Amino acid sequence: MSIVGRQGLIIAIDGPSGAGKSTITKRLADRLGYVHIDTGAMFRAVALAAKRAGVDTTDDESLVRLCGGIEIDFLRNNGCCRVIVNGEDVTEAIRTPEISALTSAISARKVVRDFLLVLQRRMGNAGGVILEGRDIGTVVFPNADVKFYLSASVEERGRRRWLELKAKGENVTLEDTITAVAQRDKQDSGREHAPLRRADDAIDIDSTGLSIDEVIALMEEVVRTKEQAHGIAGA
Repeated sequence: MSIVGRQGLIIAIDGPSGAGKSTITKRLADRLGYVHIDTGAMFRAVALAAKRAGVDTTDDESLVRLCGGIEIDFLRNNGCCRVIVNGEDVTEAIRTPEISALTSAISARKVVRDFLLVLQRRMGNAGGVILEGRDIGTVVFPNADVKFYLSASVEERGRRRWLELKAKGENVTLEDTITAVAQRDKQDSGREHAPLRRADDAIDIDSTGLSIDEVIALMEEVVRTKEQAHGIAGA
């Protein structure tokens, strides 16, 4: 995939749950002036549409028809990224616990992954984008210009998640949260379709002992160097 004529680089950030991908991707996109394509939000959008339409998440034929009628866009508004589905802002609607649970089932369906794969590539082909997920550098954009694999120890990721849950008033133990994170790793790595896997040419960043700003600085240096090498405007 040639860089010539594109608006910028295609950047893939993969890694396990709790590594800080979403937060870091959003802030890095702001620093670079790139568009953040939140692939997780796209699966959530399909889950919301399925719930509203009463579609069984195991009914692939119905899911195919559902996906055929969905248009998903991302809109930057006052520094925030809004998720738009068929002209409706669903940014808050896709973040409920019910939709979170439903998204897990939706994301396991190959027909949904195939639909979103085409959409994600269409969104990203022009460049100037950062996509984050678990299969961006291996499946969605295997020829991405820059690939990062962001990780942290399971204990650190569990601790971060535990602090988030406690801040929301949930009564959970640190030990149970770490166990849940480890189980999520096992599920993501062992699933049949597009499992979590580090791309062979990805740059490893272990965020265990790093602040968010330190991680972003490391990534930005890599991206700016790549932009300069290819004469990308704004580098």
